[in-house]
Amino acid sequence: MFRSIIEKMVQWKDSKNRKPLVLWGARQTGKTWAMKEFGKTHFEDCVYVSFYNNSRIAKIFEPDYDVRRILNALEIELRVKIVPEKTLLIFDEIQSAQKVLESLKYFCEDCPEYAVVVAGSLLGVAIHEGISFPVGKINELWLHPMSFSEFLIALGDERLAAYIDNPENAEVNEFADLYRERLKQYYIVGGMPEVVNSFRENQDYDACREIQNSILNQYEGDFGKHVDPRELPRIRMVWNSLPLQLAKENRKFFFGQIKKGARSKDFEIAIQWLLDCGLVHKVNMVSKPGMPLKAYAELDFFKIYMLDVGLLAAKSELDVSSVLNGNRIFTEFKGALTEQYVLQELLAEKPYTPFYYASEKSTYEVDFLIQKKGNVVPIEVKAEENLKAKSLRFFVDKFKPSTAIRTSMSPYRKQEWMENVPLWAVKGI
Repeated sequence: MFRSIIEKMVQWKDSKNRKPLVLWGARQTGKTWAMKEFGKTHFEDCVYVSFYNNSRIAKIFEPDYDVRRILNALEIELRVKIVPEKTLLIFDEIQSAQKVLESLKYFCEDCPEYAVVVAGSLLGVAIHEGISFPVGKINELWLHPMSFSEFLIALGDERLAAYIDNPENAEVNEFADLYRERLKQYYIVGGMPEVVNSFRENQDYDACREIQNSILNQYEGDFGKHVDPRELPRIRMVWNSLPLQLAKENRKFFFGQIKKGARSKDFEIAIQWLLDCGLVHKVNMVSKPGMPLKAYAELDFFKIYMLDVGLLAAKSELDVSSVLNGNRIFTEFKGALTEQYVLQELLAEKPYTPFYYASEKSTYEVDFLIQKKGNVVPIEVKAEENLKAKSLRFFVDKFKPSTAIRTSMSPYRKQEWMENVPLWAVKGI
């Protein structure tokens, strides 16, 4: 399947100042496949090493950080030849081997001619547990679930995928009915590669849901394996509260909906653990839409989203027919699913860090704010064709941004004070 991250990895390969590459991402997002595919298609050879339950290879890194010695030992142990610039060296599941992560500093300093890419499903958790991170000595990329564009390509709709790079393309409106159909499918299937592959082969939503539930069970299994038993109940409470949190009209995270009387300090570690795993995304509120947005972040006010819209639908036990046919059950949850989708598109396709804005008395709220070309761009999300955008209008009248975007199921149109971008073309924002 096509993954756009391969193109970014090629840019890394060709960079004059290349450092070892760390590929971040949650379990089951396709990191191992992406690394192997990249090695197969862009190098003469690829050496893959997984450190999961592989203490024999991990011991090679124990004595010291002499990279020449390490490379020589790997060649002998694995019966391979590792050639500078021609061999891609892949280290997977490195959260299980602290010395491997620390060795990246010395690969960078002593042997930059060797191409090294590493990943670890729980690497973020391992770092917070005390593993030394080679700051400044690595390059980094994030692998998210498959975007809507990648979903279209997987289903054979390459031309539809190409058009949405620019919302102003005439085809974005011309094929609106096709895009709407595919978008509803994407809400159900989501972007986890195994689920997308199953849907591509069988068009069976029940089979997709079965795989999604299996993935969710694996995530919850990780809680029990890697979490302090004292923190485990809190992590589960946060995780299980997400559908309810996102279903609220005001999707600000309320600790009281986790447990009566709950306070933020009681759940800080639980939320951070889920963030470290890549299972959730936190979107902070800003006090004003100033530049840079991060400088105005209100750390105590935030929303939490899941990593994948299809997993959100599965965790919410949302009926497939309700999404496809738009009945009342979906109507009550469509705002949550649509915001989840838009956030994924913003994260997957562009280097944005989204925030949101709410007025002092919460009389109006703008779903997302992003920084683009030196400007703050407000984005209001509409799940259907409702073109009322009162909150966005209030925001524009007060702050007068150079660009304002409403995204909805309606065709592309440009008005004096804002653009309506179809939901299927969020990639082009």
